[in-house]
Amino acid sequence: MTEKWQVTFEVYRKKDNQQPYYEKFELDVNPDEYVLDGVERIWAYKDRSLVFSHACHHSTCGACGMVVNGVEKLTCITPIREVTKNGGTIRVEPMRNFPVISDLSVDMSEFYARMEAVKHQPVVSISEENSKGKIRVEDDVEELFRLADCIECGLCISACPIAATTPLYIGPAVLAGAQQGGQLLNPCVLEMVDSEDGAWRCHSAYECSEVCPSHVDPGWRIMDLRKKVVSHRLKRFFGVK
Repeated sequence: MTEKWQVTFEVYRKKDNQQPYYEKFELDVNPDEYVLDGVERIWAYKDRSLVFSHACHHSTCGACGMVVNGVEKLTCITPIREVTKNGGTIRVEPMRNFPVISDLSVDMSEFYARMEAVKHQPVVSISEENSKGKIRVEDDVEELFRLADCIECGLCISACPIAATTPLYIGPAVLAGAQQGGQLLNPCVLEMVDSEDGAWRCHSAYECSEVCPSHVDPGWRIMDLRKKVVSHRLKRFFGVK
């Protein structure tokens, strides 16, 4: 027999210039369903005016990031039993540190623009066959492939205490993108991250790494990025190419 829970969804609502409020919806759910399933059911059967973002349903697109009971979550992979108990409450809010478009949907255009600024840079080369006839992949290329796990969901920005107080801070995901491979060889990227609102603004809270659904570990990458920036500074000072 399928287990059923009755839970209360407290959903953040905001339209245009109205004051935000929370609206309650009672749902009978299977606790192994995901939070996004509950939100979709509210839209389908309770209120068609509810606005939220979603797409793939399997943690690939990053579209369904929300704050669930105070913690940033990718709602398509967050089981209901993970965030509440039978008869409990699930508070669903839009991600923090982004402008709210409507209800649970936020404007991420500035974030995407910053990501673009560090993405399309020269990629370190993969060497051709070595003496044994095997292809060897450079270490930096492996790092580049690993960062492809970043799904640009924005959860790290939402969780970041610095992004909450400094809108010009370029943010964990962008800095993690700049840390990979040979990105710092591009003067524009180096100038962006070696700035007041770049890598040096981070306070090493590691909240970004805690909520990252893809285990990119942006907090560690920012610390490593600082080392690379200092190395570039020293090379430039001593005229080393």
